[in-house]
Amino acid sequence: MSTTIQRSVKHIENYALGKWIRGAGEGQVLYNAITGDPYALAGSKGLDFAAMTDYARKVGGPNLRNMTFQERGRMLRALALHLLSKKDEFYGISWATGATKVDSWVDIEGGIGNLFAYASLRRQFPNETYYVDGEIAKLSKGNTFIGHHICTPKHGVAMHINAFNFPVWGMLEKVAVNWLAGVPAIVKPATLTSFLTEAVVREIVASGILPEGSLQLICGSANGLLDHAINQDVVTFTGSASTGRMLKSNPTIINESVPFNMEADSLNCIILGNHVEPGHPEFDIFIKEVVREMTTKAGQKCTAVRRIIVPENKIEAVREALNKRLSQTIIGDPNVEGVRMGSLAGISQRQEVMEKLEQLSKTQKMIIGDFENYEVKGADKNKGAFMPPVVFLNENPFKNTDCHDIEAFGPVSTLMPYKTADEAIELARMGKGSLVSSIVTANTVLLICTDVFIF
Repeated sequence: MSTTIQRSVKHIENYALGKWIRGAGEGQVLYNAITGDPYALAGSKGLDFAAMTDYARKVGGPNLRNMTFQERGRMLRALALHLLSKKDEFYGISWATGATKVDSWVDIEGGIGNLFAYASLRRQFPNETYYVDGEIAKLSKGNTFIGHHICTPKHGVAMHINAFNFPVWGMLEKVAVNWLAGVPAIVKPATLTSFLTEAVVREIVASGILPEGSLQLICGSANGLLDHAINQDVVTFTGSASTGRMLKSNPTIINESVPFNMEADSLNCIILGNHVEPGHPEFDIFIKEVVREMTTKAGQKCTAVRRIIVPENKIEAVREALNKRLSQTIIGDPNVEGVRMGSLAGISQRQEVMEKLEQLSKTQKMIIGDFENYEVKGADKNKGAFMPPVVFLNENPFKNTDCHDIEAFGPVSTLMPYKTADEAIELARMGKGSLVSSIVTANTVLLICTDVFIF
């Protein structure tokens, strides 16, 4: 890394042991996803992960456990109000992740909304440090043996390993849960967009609302963190399935029986009902939803539509409608008026998506998307992490199954036909447990038939 880059961009820092710490060494260069220019430096070299987990358990844990549910809930509400007052600053930084104003709203204000939502849950709990759950279970004839659930906070730390696509919401949706439960957190955002997470954590720390030890932040590599987990800890992971499986198989996680929650690749589907015809309101809703899910956050959402399941006699009509709507989507710098879709989060992410596109192209054909002749407004498409929306057609999705196994985490989806409701159900199930499935139909019979796989 050149000295010029080191001097021209800021070092983002880690927050550990109650203080801000810059990683040792040069650090990793993070780039502005719109301009391609160096934006920040991040690194975690020199952090003592053992000390961080110990600090969370011995300082943050007792501080939070001594608070009642009501106090913790009010703490969340105060923090939400504080962050909301700083949202304009976050929006300005979010732009560098390639996000439009709407994309940033989902991430920033959606994340703050989680704090408000969990703060309101305090009304369901007593003004105590524990919670008595349900009624007594009488387990013997004379009630000499009974059972009762009494919920108390774990004496550990919640370790959150988050994805790049929601640097604010991804953190706040998780920490809101563990703070209300009286457990401290160590957050590891994806380094690619960690500069936005760091900005939010700086405001959290500066507010003084949280008790000491409640939150720590690792902006660089967290390799080795899980080696210090104990059975009172919990780990959450959001990202690729391959990385999740690797982390879940960590010997310490297994030996200590650490709860590990993984949210990984999700090949979500949307189904068009057989009775819906072009020109029907339901048809327009279907097309609008697919386009919205492909272009919001440039398709970088865990809930984005990856498989478009359509009656075989409607394939061409859906293709034409999607092509028309997607061709009208203006791609470019989100600060430029009229732009509706920004860039991917970085060049490295675009390269990963392109690799997945190459794999998918082996078993299906691209029917929408031109990498040579698409326009970017207000930016250089060769420097920024831009890419056009891509739609594949898989004419035999029961035989060519890559579309059910490979997720290109960008503005990419596959159109596929079905003959009967049973086939539509089977195609949906081939996604192996997606986060969300949608059905657009005016036919209640289809909804009844498909009820078995909606979850």
